[in-house]
Amino acid sequence: MSDDQNTIYTFDYFINSWQDASQEMKDIFIELKEYLEQMEGVSFDFKGRAGISYSLRAKHDNQKDRELFAMIDVIDDDPENRWLSICFYGDLITDPDDVGDLVPEGLLGEDAHCFDLYEPDAGEVSYLKERLKEACINASK
Repeated sequence: MSDDQNTIYTFDYFINSWQDASQEMKDIFIELKEYLEQMEGVSFDFKGRAGISYSLRAKHDNQKDRELFAMIDVIDDDPENRWLSICFYGDLITDPDDVGDLVPEGLLGEDAHCFDLYEPDAGEVSYLKERLKEACINASK
């Protein structure tokens, strides 16, 4: 099984086994992945650490120095009440509404902008999609 097939299997297994009360967060997680899938040159890696987080990492084919441009984490500290944390390298996005948190060395040792989503919010999801698009464009250069 190739790395891509293993990643898909692991992601699918996680999604299919996600059966808790946070169904709306699961739907948003899937929505963000599907949004990224529409972008040309994007591939994924998935890392699961039960009880900690499940991380979907998006990378652009043109990236050489970094292994991702965005990381969408399902925080699993309370499996019955999961929430999302979406992080970007600080130099790949802007945050015009100033809603993200600046996290020094917060993404694989580099400064990051992280956005935590504890409950469904269509406006926040739309804002996050714009950040995903911006990060992808900047990562492709």
